[in-house]
Amino acid sequence: MYEWANEMNCAVTVCDTEGVILYMNEKACCTFAKHGSLIGKNLFDCHNPQSQDKIRELLETGGVNAYTIEKNGVRKMIYQTAWKQDGVVGG
Repeated sequence: MYEWANEMNCAVTVCDTEGVILYMNEKACCTFAKHGSLIGKNLFDCHNPQSQDKIRELLETGGVNAYTIEKNGVRKMIYQTAWKQDGVVGG
């Protein structure tokens, strides 16, 4: 189902409408390896209240959130978007 993400040159994490992680590509798994397997865990458990509010907003509205961060001297672009199936937000 997520074959499209297997060879992407970015970390991809997919959740459902409750924030439960359904899939992580290899790059995402490597990025968060110190936390162990996160598939089946909830995104809300590892985000602060402000981030939780943003995730809820994205899930409710089907919106997009994009920003940059600098971590360990590396600049990263974060792109968060809801995914839809038949026009309905799925996560």
